[in-house]
This record gives sequence, structure tokens and C-alpha cells, in this order.
Amino acid sequence: MKKLLPTSTAGSLPKPCWLAEPEALWSPWKLQGEELLHGKQDALRLSLQQQQLAGIDIISDGEQTRQHFVTTFIEHLSGVDFANRQTVRIRNRYDASVPTVVGPVSRQKPVFVQDARFLRQHTTQPIKWALPGPMTMIDTLYDNHYQSREKLAWEFAKILNQEAKELEAAGVDIIQFDEPAFNVFLDEVNDWGIACLERAIEGLKCETAVHICYGYGIKANTDWKKTLGTEWRQYEQILPKLQKSNIDIISLECHNSRVPLELLSLIRGKKVMVGAIDVATDIIETPEQVADTLRQALQYVDADKLYPCTNCGMAPLPRHIAGAKLNALTAGVQIVRNELLR
Repeated sequence: MKKLLPTSTAGSLPKPCWLAEPEALWSPWKLQGEELLHGKQDALRLSLQQQQLAGIDIISDGEQTRQHFVTTFIEHLSGVDFANRQTVRIRNRYDASVPTVVGPVSRQKPVFVQDARFLRQHTTQPIKWALPGPMTMIDTLYDNHYQSREKLAWEFAKILNQEAKELEAAGVDIIQFDEPAFNVFLDEVNDWGIACLERAIEGLKCETAVHICYGYGIKANTDWKKTLGTEWRQYEQILPKLQKSNIDIISLECHNSRVPLELLSLIRGKKVMVGAIDVATDIIETPEQVADTLRQALQYVDADKLYPCTNCGMAPLPRHIAGAKLNALTAGVQIVRNELLR
């Protein structure tokens, strides 16, 4: 029997302090060569164990083998020069030094497939694997070749499709595309962003998801949220078209956010990963708070389509906080499961 309200994380979990500087994005590795390879695999095992001990149903890799959810994938592509860096405004929020696209982009070899196989060997649970979405990838680069956001996004969509097909063959059950840019470039999302995403999932038989959040709990994002007013209605402009798309699951930020949960009715019929854990605070939710977010979501999402999740990745959080938040998620879900099964 299929599990009611299967739990998962949005993606990243904190890395162990012996592998990389904790509580930071783009944190350099502390190991090199063969030691780094084994260190990443050990971190993957720890991440798996942490999720299993917390009772998470759909396992992720915790992004233990990558420095950053976007740039690590881009590092493996040709046509991008990491030595030639430019400062760009990321998602209209903060400046970052990013690599430059200097020629046609292509993927010479698989990026995460070996890691996915390793994880698959260590668990029989369903696995979800996150990849950066095309629009978020183009927003994390300086393009000196295509001179067109849309053209570059379509090229990335083809590359992502190649990677996704190999991840599926390695035993991944759900492939998730991270598209925080979908909450910012609303016209582009409807003009070509969703179509690009559909190109990235072309031919896949496994389930597909898109994760659209308001970002990690870093200062640039929390400052931006303060400018968004009393209601965050970005989802309202993009969900109707996503509802008609071929994407199976839509992952959204819900807990402690100002997103009116009635917007979930715009994707009625889709599976929804409902973010019930706030990743922008060290305060640990109570199981009852998690349960309350899920009860509200259940007014607009059928129980068999609701997948409790975290709002976003937890890489910048202290490890003990992230672990406690996972425990709160599963405890809160159990309260609601019991209510539904009465």
C-alpha cells in the first residue's frame, strides 16, 4: 500500500564539518583527490542515515557531493569559463561573482550519475534527485556567447535532459528541477520557462518535480522577503500554466511564509510537495505547527497528492538544527496521518 503523506526534503542538508566549512554556501572542500571522493561518499551515507533515523520516506542525497545546487552542475559543462568571472545580480537580489559562458555549452560526461548509483546501492527507499532548472542556471552565469537568456536556457534544457535520463537509469524515482528563478521572472516563466522545463523532462518515465521557493535562509533572501508585502502572490501568476504542464509534482514554500495557501487550488490535480519546515530560522517547529500547515494545505490539495517537505534546502543551517527540524516534520506528519486514517 502506498504511504499516505510521504515525507522528503527539498534538497540540501548540512555537510559534516570535516568535509566543508559548515553553515555556508559555496564552501570549499577540506579534502582533496581520493580523500575527497571517499569523504563525499561517507557524507552521503551519513545524510542517508540522518534521513532514515528521522523517518523520511523519500530519500535525497542531501547534496553532499556538490558545493552549490547550481554551479556544481555547470562546472562539469564545456563552454563555461570559471577563471573568467563577472559580477552579476542573481535573481534581482544580490551580486555574485559568476563564471562566463564563452562558447557553445555541452555535457561531456555524466555529472551526478555515479553518486546516484552509490545512493541507490545503499537504500531500497524511493530516491529523489535535484538538478538546477534551466532558468535558474542562466541566472547564475554571465553569458558572453548566446546573448539571449532564452537561447541559453534551451541549450541547458537539452543538457539537463541527458543527465536526467541517466539518473533515471541509475534508479532515481523522482527527478526534481530547482527553479527559484520562477518566483522572480514571472513573464519569462510563462513565455518560455515552463516550456524549457518540459524539454528537460522529455522522454522520462520516472516522476518529475519542480521546486519553486523563496530561497535559502540567507540574508539576501530574507531581506528580499521583507519587501514583498503582507501577501506573497508570485505563485498566482505561474501556477495556472504549471497545472497544465507535464510536470508531475510541484514543490512550494508554505510554512511561515506569506503565501496565501488558497493559491494551492490553482494546481488542483497535481501532486504538491508542501513546505512545512521554515529553513530561514534556527527555531525548531513543533510537530503541531507542522500539522497545522498540512491541515491548511489539505483544504486545497487531496490527501493522496500531498507530499510534506521542507521549504527549501537546509545547507546553511547547523546540523543539529536541521536534524531536529526533520524530526519535527515526520512527527507533525504522523499527527495528520492519524487524523486522516480515523
